[in-house]
Amino acid sequence: METVGSSSRKPYLVVILIQTIYAAMFLLSKAAFNGGMNTFVFVFYRQAAATLFLVPLAIFFEWKTAPPLSFMTFCKIFLLSFFGITLSLDIYGVALVYTSATLAAAITNSLPVITFFLALLLRVEVLKPRTTSGLAKLVGILFCTAGAVTLAIYKGPHFSLLGNHNLFHHHNIQEHEGHVPSGKTWIKGCFLMLMSNTFWGLWLVFQARVMKSYPSKLLFTTLQCFLSSIQTFVIAIAVERNPYEWKLGWNLKLVAVAYCGIVVTGITYHLQAWVIEKKDPVFLAMSTPLALIITLFASAILLGEIISLGSILGGLLLVGGLYSVLWAKSREQSKVDESCSGAEVLKDSSQLKETKEDFVSVV
Repeated sequence: METVGSSSRKPYLVVILIQTIYAAMFLLSKAAFNGGMNTFVFVFYRQAAATLFLVPLAIFFEWKTAPPLSFMTFCKIFLLSFFGITLSLDIYGVALVYTSATLAAAITNSLPVITFFLALLLRVEVLKPRTTSGLAKLVGILFCTAGAVTLAIYKGPHFSLLGNHNLFHHHNIQEHEGHVPSGKTWIKGCFLMLMSNTFWGLWLVFQARVMKSYPSKLLFTTLQCFLSSIQTFVIAIAVERNPYEWKLGWNLKLVAVAYCGIVVTGITYHLQAWVIEKKDPVFLAMSTPLALIITLFASAILLGEIISLGSILGGLLLVGGLYSVLWAKSREQSKVDESCSGAEVLKDSSQLKETKEDFVSVV
């Protein structure tokens, strides 16, 4: 029999698992790229694996209850897949080659802030700087900007846990000199990583609107994966024509593709939905820094990456910005809930008063 204590601990254990899965995604992707795998080919295989995994599930669970798909909705989903998945993942792959797994995990913390800023520009969100929550959002945006700038232009002293030993025994062009990319390459990678997260943020903002016309979540996700598979294939075949680069053997490249396609896209999707149902989206977002901590140490041990003081300071600023915006959103939501509950109490009291008056008139 399941106890109350074990049931209450489950969401905490699941978010740790989710962030560990994401940390492993950063590490495996970086290891595959260090091993010479083309980033565009990798993204295509990843999306193809996700599609093959999700199609049977979507047909079994939602095919009979799915609403009709209009041509206009299909076009919206196609564009959503292109900008939010295809471009985001392709740019992310190139950025990861130029930078490190730690930077990828660090900048992921800026996603809620980037999403809020984009929603603000698109007038989906409102910023009231004179309120406490509005000021916290503004501080979060400033912290996020400062963190991104720190990651891009400041490195400072370097720290190495295992003397630059790489357990995967891969070296790429960027990492021959002590596993530290050059300044221009690093700045370019930071810019591309932020661009990738910006496309991802746009995907999050517009996805809610598109899902109103097609609410079948699993089919919606599967269709996006299928369309992005076609889109990434066209890009990959245009960039890489060498058949040798498309070969997958029983090696780390295959593991990375299968893991990112099946575990990250398939399993993590349901785990996140479960956590949001049991807790809330803020609880899930607040666990994001765990992936940074795990990646920070694992990349140094497994990939031989050197940790710089700039990466640590930039990551801390991004985490500070994340929590500032999440705190503001949580405060606003609590006020909305209080006002709704207050309105319900007033409504109930007025109904009770009317019933009492009717009773008195009858007597």
